Amino acid sequence: MMRSLLTLLAALTLWAFPATAQQGGPLRLELTEGVIEPMPFAVPDFVADTPAAQEFARNIARVIAADLTGTGLFREIPAEAHISRITSFESPVQFADWRAINAQALVTGAVNVDGSGRVVVRFRIHDVFAGQELGRGQQLVGDRDGWRRIAHKVGDQVYARITGEGGYFDSRVVFVSESGPKDQRAKRLAIMDYDGANVQFLTDAASIVLAPRFSPTGDRVLYTSYETGFPRIYVLDVANVGRRVLPTLDGTMAFAPRFSPDGRTVLYSLTQGGNTDLYTMDITSGASTRLTTAPSIETAPSYSPDGRQIVFESDRSGTPQLYIMPVSGGEARRISFGQGRYGTPVWSPRGDLIAFTKQSKGRFHIGVMRTDGSEERLLTASFLDEGPTWAPNGRVVMFTRETQGAQGEARLYSVDITGRNLRQVVTPSGASDPSWGPLQN
Repeated sequence: MMRSLLTLLAALTLWAFPATAQQGGPLRLELTEGVIEPMPFAVPDFVADTPAAQEFARNIARVIAADLTGTGLFREIPAEAHISRITSFESPVQFADWRAINAQALVTGAVNVDGSGRVVVRFRIHDVFAGQELGRGQQLVGDRDGWRRIAHKVGDQVYARITGEGGYFDSRVVFVSESGPKDQRAKRLAIMDYDGANVQFLTDAASIVLAPRFSPTGDRVLYTSYETGFPRIYVLDVANVGRRVLPTLDGTMAFAPRFSPDGRTVLYSLTQGGNTDLYTMDITSGASTRLTTAPSIETAPSYSPDGRQIVFESDRSGTPQLYIMPVSGGEARRISFGQGRYGTPVWSPRGDLIAFTKQSKGRFHIGVMRTDGSEERLLTASFLDEGPTWAPNGRVVMFTRETQGAQGEARLYSVDITGRNLRQVVTPSGASDPSWGPLQN
């Protein structure tokens, strides 16, 4: 397991090389809350510069296409509709042939396997109707086992060039993998690419694990385990799967941990003497600070991206609602006022929205609202939707959806913040409690 996990972290190099067409271009997909007609695009199989590169050339193009179509913002024109065939990366693009099939964007590339066994990918992004290249061509280099990461990086570049926003394809998700019958479900931590590929297990199923949360740099994971009989918080190093328990008082229950934006502090809930409050802990020294002293239940805390505020769930008003307070504690301000119960708030990486779970009229929803509680918008509705987590660019939310009944199963889904493009994230077995990590370096 360790060899394949380390492969996912293989370094990639990126630099520009001279473009063969006019730089710049008007092609742009504006992301609004209105109806979006997906942009038609084409990604022909990349050119294989060497026989050893043929499979990589085909597979990389397919992953790029899947990344883009998976956003719901792009529509791929299938290969059988192509008039032109890209047989040389250096040859001029016959834009008239691509305009004839209504392709607005075209991605071309070439793949080589060098003498060291590394995969070298060159690619260009073209504005078909303007008949020119967008920006400059680029090159990526990585290990053979890291070819999917290269493809995701290309997809991120295409997404960013056309939408003007950051991509999210070269990222990973840590989650709880579930198996077995509903009343005896085995749970263990797992990590995967954002699209469900390259699943690796981080723990066994010997004890119940809950609420994994990535560090800001994606190298560590916080989670809650019942290994000792009481919930305790562990921090796990992703690269070597080494772990340690964070110190808390005997007889207390610590849970719902989350890293601060600088990765130095852990924010969590602790139950002691029948009362549940929020605490912070210096992850190096283990020193803890109590933030709340209310007789209510304070849980599910999340930092603002600038680290100055905390959003959390509390039942101090009689039902679970969302509150914001300074990172040092103090007076909390309620921000949720709709009908129903609110929980599991998570601050967007952009800082503009808070995602949450809402229970109302027998249904569960994933929703978003402004940080002052305004413009609440419900994105989903089902028997049980819960636990949102944000993509690195703040455009997409992933969450857990569980079906009802004795055979009910938890699965991961994603949805755009406008409520469009609801999609299941395919995993080998049941899955819950996702935490979306940052873009990889």
